[in-house]
Amino acid sequence: MKYCILIIDGAADRPLPERDGKTCLELAHTPNLDAMARDGYVGLVRTVPPGMEPSSHCACMSILGYDPRVYHIGRSAIEAKSMGIPIDEGDVLFRCNLVAVQDGKMLDYSSGHIGNTEAHALIAALKDSLGNDKIHLYPGVSYRNICKIKEGEDILLATCTPPHDIPGKPIDEFLPRGPGSELLRDLMARSEDILRNHTVNLERRARGETPATMIWLFWGSGKAPELPPFKELHSLDAAMTSGVDLLRGLAKTSGLENLDIAGVTDGLDNDYAAQGAGALNVLDRYDLVVIHIEAPDEAGHAGSIEDKVEAIERVDKEVVSQLVSWEKDALRILAMPDHHTPIEVRTHTPDPVPFLLWGPGFSSSGALRLTEAEAKSTGVFIEDGHTLIDNLIRV
Repeated sequence: MKYCILIIDGAADRPLPERDGKTCLELAHTPNLDAMARDGYVGLVRTVPPGMEPSSHCACMSILGYDPRVYHIGRSAIEAKSMGIPIDEGDVLFRCNLVAVQDGKMLDYSSGHIGNTEAHALIAALKDSLGNDKIHLYPGVSYRNICKIKEGEDILLATCTPPHDIPGKPIDEFLPRGPGSELLRDLMARSEDILRNHTVNLERRARGETPATMIWLFWGSGKAPELPPFKELHSLDAAMTSGVDLLRGLAKTSGLENLDIAGVTDGLDNDYAAQGAGALNVLDRYDLVVIHIEAPDEAGHAGSIEDKVEAIERVDKEVVSQLVSWEKDALRILAMPDHHTPIEVRTHTPDPVPFLLWGPGFSSSGALRLTEAEAKSTGVFIEDGHTLIDNLIRV
């Protein structure tokens, strides 16, 4: 038997008043997922334990079978692992977003989803001006970058707010504060002068695109991440495909092979078909493959109903269609969002998410679609999200 976990990042949502109370999953045309839901086992699962941050690193750890309450590790350290950044004793790491602030308010947490080439040029300029023996900047994917601070354990005491939590709000209320925050605030303030007249931003303004006006530091963490090997937990050889460093870092930390598939990105420009085909192609060498698709989450953060629905529909049309056609009776599938990213709030929430188990050994739990309401209607609820994978591989 072979296994596939399809993570449709942030696809779960709240009812949208402007769309007759429907969620994005309900609005999306998903004939392949609908057919799977009618035949498969659908329910709700809590991927984020009570009191923990409703982030992808927590939720996706649960999906992979790691209890976040036991194995919680800092998100920035996981991303640094993916990027090959060395982490020595005393090093601390912060996510370093390129953001757009206008009139003192958070305009865009991603600087208009700036591309890699432009983002890397800006990080290089910031590295030249802000970097030293203590401060190190590393380019990542799009707006997501890493700042490493040596001998900075005290800085982890600072209280920081993710920029995607404060769209349209005055930033002064959410700048790093408390013990250790002085250096973070200083770096963020100094970045504004460096970025203001950079060629990349001048050209973006000329094209009517959102410039990157400053860096925003948050999600601080220390020490290199460690997890028991996935194979040790589940006795399966596994691989993963994702367009973001967080998931690639989780894969690397847990011993999954990261697949290099051309065209895989974090947005609507993702080559969904290539990602699905590339994942299935490795099932001759691996027992399980994880397909992580970021685009619905990014659309949720942007507050775009249309983009979120389109991303879900493309997952169904270009990825799920391939999964259900692959060697029938030889593949079990777990399909689900990792967390909610409601259009209403444009950030993550810890609500339980719908899941779908499909393939040999699974029978219908009464759902007609993979949606929040249909999953709730089945009466199936799994409290400990890290146990869900056992239903996939051990039933």
